Amino acid sequence: MNKLMERGSNVLMNTYTRFPIALTEGKGVFVKDQHGNEYLDFLAGIAVNVLGHGHPSLTKAISEQAAEMIHCSNLYHIQQQTVLAEKLAANSVFDKAFFCNSGTEANEAAMKLARKWGRVRKNGAYKIISLSQSFHGRTLGALSLTGQPKYQENFTPLLPGVEFVPLNDIDALAQSISEEVCAVFIEPVQGEGGIFPARRNYLTEVRRLCDETNTLLIFDEVQCGLGRTGELFAHQYYGVEPDAVTLAKALGGGFPIGALLSKDSASVFQPGDHGSTFGGGPLASAAALAVLTELIDHNLIGKAREVGAYLHKQLNGLADTAKIIQEVRGINLMIGLQLDREAGPLIERCHQKGLLVGKAGAEVLRLVPPLIIEKDHVDTCIAILADVFKE
Repeated sequence: MNKLMERGSNVLMNTYTRFPIALTEGKGVFVKDQHGNEYLDFLAGIAVNVLGHGHPSLTKAISEQAAEMIHCSNLYHIQQQTVLAEKLAANSVFDKAFFCNSGTEANEAAMKLARKWGRVRKNGAYKIISLSQSFHGRTLGALSLTGQPKYQENFTPLLPGVEFVPLNDIDALAQSISEEVCAVFIEPVQGEGGIFPARRNYLTEVRRLCDETNTLLIFDEVQCGLGRTGELFAHQYYGVEPDAVTLAKALGGGFPIGALLSKDSASVFQPGDHGSTFGGGPLASAAALAVLTELIDHNLIGKAREVGAYLHKQLNGLADTAKIIQEVRGINLMIGLQLDREAGPLIERCHQKGLLVGKAGAEVLRLVPPLIIEKDHVDTCIAILADVFKE
């Protein structure tokens, strides 16, 4: 392992603080490293591997499509892309889709859509309101939407025209909306910011404000969407319809794909306004279709909702005895444990005991397991966390 780390440091840019583990294979909710050590995966590639590892439907879809065609570009019609867009539209309030390769690209597309919509539908409005502690990606545009200075400070000046208000503060938002504002961007559950869910009445009021002021409401569901909250979309959990939504992470189950979905009323793109060489290619679309089939047609979301409730119950029980836990936050299978100390050393101890978890902020332990987990996996996770907290 030390040899691999040394080789990597010689040739890879220093952009990640990596744990001293090299994962080499996975099956279901378990992964192995190069030494054969097994881990229960409660991080799922950071909320990506919703079907776990090596899922037969996903691997079959990818291998069969790869044998037929991997890429052909968006100069031509792509059958799999159209079927994918139809399935997303049929199971949502949205009418149109644009496909790309990642969450940050989806948010870039959404920003451009909002800017053009403001130009043609709201007298040139161009400002965007985002939330403090939000995270929307690392490209300069998406970074400009991100309400965390620690990610921004080395890359200023950023895109002008973005204003930040606190989560769940409707008065602050109301004071910020003006004729110059084209859109409000919100993560229904803030992920990298610490797993903070929006309040239901807050999002209802945001929708009302946007309607009253002719402002687009765009939800970033890159991390919290596609089954993570116990519904296909996070906004369905809240009962609030945005004008557009961004997706990625879980959409391909591990294969890179992102999407911007919008209602017809917000769909103002014309040829040449935006594009992506690889976006929505045959292979990525086939993978996403396989994932959606499991989530929707095979009711994986319903099963995950049941296990998610069980996980919350067990974690709240653990919090009663482990005083290191100050709060259990989140919805269904997107959970943050607010600790009374740095999470990093505890994560490493979990690794040593065979559990992969992450963090969302310095003192928040993040649990975003595959949606295929069973109650016995939850019991194993709780037992390991109890041991680590006891130590």
